[in-house]
Amino acid sequence: MSTAQRSRGAGVLLHPSCLPGAGGIGCLGAEALAFVDWLASSGAKWWQVLPLGPTGGGDSPYASPAALAGNPWLIDVQPLVDAGLLTTAEAQDPQLPADRVDFGQVIGWKRDRLHLAADRLLARKDHPMYADLLEFRGRSPWVIDAALFQVLREQRDYQPWWNWSPELRDRHPRALQTVREHFRTEVDRYIVLQAWFDAQWTALRKYAASKGIRVIGDMPIYVDADSADTWTHRFLFQLEPDGRPSAVAGVPPDYFSETGQLWGNPLYDWAAMRKDGYRWWAARLQRILQTTDLVRIDHFRGFAAYWAVPWGAEDARGGQWQQGPGIEFFRALEKHMGVGPGGLPLLAEDLGVVDDAVIALRQGAGLPGMLVLQFAWGGDAANPFLPHNHVRQAAVYTGTHDNDTTAGWWATSPQAQAHLEDYLGHPVAAAEGPQTLVRMALQSVAELAIVPIQDLLGLGSEARLNTPGLPDHNWTWRLRPGQLTPELAASLHHQLHLSGRL
Repeated sequence: MSTAQRSRGAGVLLHPSCLPGAGGIGCLGAEALAFVDWLASSGAKWWQVLPLGPTGGGDSPYASPAALAGNPWLIDVQPLVDAGLLTTAEAQDPQLPADRVDFGQVIGWKRDRLHLAADRLLARKDHPMYADLLEFRGRSPWVIDAALFQVLREQRDYQPWWNWSPELRDRHPRALQTVREHFRTEVDRYIVLQAWFDAQWTALRKYAASKGIRVIGDMPIYVDADSADTWTHRFLFQLEPDGRPSAVAGVPPDYFSETGQLWGNPLYDWAAMRKDGYRWWAARLQRILQTTDLVRIDHFRGFAAYWAVPWGAEDARGGQWQQGPGIEFFRALEKHMGVGPGGLPLLAEDLGVVDDAVIALRQGAGLPGMLVLQFAWGGDAANPFLPHNHVRQAAVYTGTHDNDTTAGWWATSPQAQAHLEDYLGHPVAAAEGPQTLVRMALQSVAELAIVPIQDLLGLGSEARLNTPGLPDHNWTWRLRPGQLTPELAASLHHQLHLSGRL
C-alpha cells in the first residue's frame, strides 16, 4: 500500500454476487448502493470484493475466460428499463431463488434479457448509451479479442481453443476478420455488455468514494488455460506448440488438502515476460486499478517460487518448485506505474507454504501481507498469526473466502478452541466465538482489518462461500434482505471507535 493508504482502518469482505435482491444474483444496483450506505454508517473505510471478471469452471471468480473483462451477470437490468431498452415485464425475473445463486437459472435468464437490450441499443445509434459504448470501445483495446474468443467458444460448444482449427487457434488475421464479419452481432453484443458492466461498476465505485469507502479488488496470480489471455498472448505462457499447457499451477499438500490443490492454470514463461519488461502484467494491473483502489494479489508466494505440476496429473503431489521472477518483477511494475520502491497499491496474499524467500520478497517489495486468525490456534507461541506476533504492515482477517465461517470453524475445531480460551484466560461460549475473533482482528496492531460479512453476522457453515477442492455448491451464498441492520452497523461503529479504526 502507498503511504497515503497506510492509515489504520477496517473493512468488510462481501462479493457483489452475494448481495440480496431480485434477479437470482447480487448486482450493481440499488442493493449495492444500500450496502455502501450501511458500510459508511458503520465507520468502515474499505469494501473488499473477489475478482470481478466473468466466471469460469465451477462458477468460480478465480477461473475467468477473460482476465480484463467484467462479469455481465452482475449488471443491474433496471437502468436498461429506465433507458427504454427493456420493458418492466421483460426485466421481471421468474421467481429465481433469493437465498442462493443458481447459476444455471441466472445465466439463462439474464443472458436473454441482456442480449435483447443490447440488440435494441445496437439498432439505435441515436440512443445516448450508444455514444458511451463507442467511448468504452475506444479506450478498451482488449475487448475485441475477448469478444472474439467468447463467440468462438460458444460456436464450438466450448471446446478449448487449442482444439480449434489451426487458423483460428493460431489467430491468422484473415480468419479472425472473417469471424468478426460473420458474427458481428454476437461480437458487438459482448462489447455492449462489457460497456454496461464498466459503466455500472464505475458509478458504484464513485458513489462509494463519495461516502468515504474505498474498494479492495482481487487479482488471481494465474489466468485460465482456456481463456482469451492465453489465446491472445500464448508466447507468454508455458504451452506446447498446439497451445496445450506443458505444466500447470497448484500448491503442494497443505491445511486445505492432503493431496494439494491442482488448479490447472497454465504457468507463465517468466523469461519471455522479462524480455518486454512485464508489459502484460503492467496492463493487467492498470486495468484492475481502473476499477479498485487497492489490489489483493492472490498466491503471492508464486512470485518467489511456484509449484509446477505436469499436465495431465491426477493431483498436485507430483509437482516441484520452480523459481519465480522475484524482486525484479515488482521493480518493473513500479517503473510502469510511476511509483517508487514500495509504492505499489498491492496487498500480498502470502498464505500457504511461506518460507524465508517469500517473506524477503514481500518485504523487498514493501507490501503488506495477510494474517488470518483462524490459522493462529493449535500450534506454538511462534505462530505468526497469533495476535502477539502481528505486525503493523499487514491486513488481518478472521477468515478468508476459502475458510469456513468463524462460527462453523469454531464448532468443528475443539483443539483450536481450547488454545484460544487458554490464550484469553477464560471460556468462550459458542455464540461468542465469531465476535471474539472479530474483536481480536479489530484490536490488532495491523494497519488494516477485514471481516467477512458472514462473521459480522455470526453465521454458520451454511454461509460458507467456498470449499477448496469441492467441485460443486461453491460461490452460491447470498445475504437475505434485512440482515444488515442499523443495530449491526452501530455495533461495528462502536468496535471501530474502541480500536482506533474509525
